[in-house]
Amino acid sequence: MRRTKLVASLGPATDDESVLRGIIRAGVDVARINLSHGSIDDGMVRYNAIRRIAAEEGRHVGILADLPGPKVRVAKFNSETTFENGDMVKIVHGDAKSTREVIEVDYDDIVSSFVVGDRVVVGDGRMVLEVRDMGADSLKAEVVHPGTLMGQPGVHVPADKLTMSTPTPHDLKLLDHFVEVGVDMVAISFVKSAHDMRRVGTEPHPRGPLLVAKIETRAAIENLEGIIEASGAIMVARGDLGNELPIEDLPITQKMIIKRCIAGGKPVITATQMLESMITAPAPTRAEASDVANAVWDGTSAVMLSGETAVGIDPVNNVRTMGRIARKADEVFDHEAWARNVTALRMTDEGSGHEVTDGMTVAAWRAVRELDITAVLCISGTGFTVRQMARFRPEAQILGLSTDMRTINQLSMSWGTTPVYLPTAGTREEMMEEALKVAVAEGHIRSGDQVALLGGDGIGAKVTNNLRIVVAP
Repeated sequence: MRRTKLVASLGPATDDESVLRGIIRAGVDVARINLSHGSIDDGMVRYNAIRRIAAEEGRHVGILADLPGPKVRVAKFNSETTFENGDMVKIVHGDAKSTREVIEVDYDDIVSSFVVGDRVVVGDGRMVLEVRDMGADSLKAEVVHPGTLMGQPGVHVPADKLTMSTPTPHDLKLLDHFVEVGVDMVAISFVKSAHDMRRVGTEPHPRGPLLVAKIETRAAIENLEGIIEASGAIMVARGDLGNELPIEDLPITQKMIIKRCIAGGKPVITATQMLESMITAPAPTRAEASDVANAVWDGTSAVMLSGETAVGIDPVNNVRTMGRIARKADEVFDHEAWARNVTALRMTDEGSGHEVTDGMTVAAWRAVRELDITAVLCISGTGFTVRQMARFRPEAQILGLSTDMRTINQLSMSWGTTPVYLPTAGTREEMMEEALKVAVAEGHIRSGDQVALLGGDGIGAKVTNNLRIVVAP
């Protein structure tokens, strides 16, 4: 069974119902709706399609709405436009159109954001220019890394020069629409501090969506601990982050972010250009396959496909390929070494009020190591217990059981977790008995399996204070 979760971005290539159904059958755990592209109506159509088809397929597929944030984009290219080394390009403020000679950028301060010698990165590195001269209202730049642009690619403006705050008024408008229909998760772009996350203003999950902070600025790295604390999950958005940091620092930073998130019990997604060549090719490069496997071995909760599924030539094949690589990497994951490292980093979160839950999940992990336990059944209202258990990366499967369907969908992002819906609530004894029956009935465990049951004193319990080792009936 694949333990690392798979996030796939929706787009024109998945709008055909057969393709959308195909990627769900291929194993997508979370569907990402990238709101940087298309209208609110486009996003809602995709949202409703995922909900309907996932229900028809009997799958719990979480939905992640990715807010655009203060994204700086060029005005639209009317056709594919190729730039060669040495081409001179004029960069100005505007939103009408872009050509091979003049690139318009929809950001008032675009000219003042750069000086002679700075590099201007377009389209996540598809093309790079270097500023040669400055005018009162334009930049003259030379192409130093050629590329082909189409549509409205983004322009990277260094975070310390970006005057727009996050979330933007447009983000909040989009957020209102998706919160109203019950979206499971929301990603916040260009986060610089915990304050940015608090400005979102939604109810805590699961009453509101699980908030995912995208780490893509130098400021976010400097304020990482506070951002992790203020967020429900983290995304390592390597495109813009790679523009903010020296490229040799990016792999080290990725590993550091993942380690800190998992030690704190927060899911983390590794994203951007994981199988980029598969947008147009039937198979990934060897380097891309290694990138996915290394993210798994770093401990990431989920790996994400972006353009590979949104605009790729074969989204279903791309999902299957990512799934195969992740599953194979999972098979040789060093569970023992990982859990030892996590316990060394953070045994319990002192002063948080979660010490009992932390202690019980540590005990469950030790029980898995020493006993022949096939599964850990975590009964949780909010998903907190499940996420705390998942941070240890146990070899036994994790079943996340809840009576809250929003929690079930949010657990689709948690490593190694199979979300299981409990139809009725009750006392501790009733819920543990029900959890065993449902797990056996749905085929997650077999009668006679030795399992661990982890839960509180009943629905709404504030702490997880019960651990039992039982044999499934």
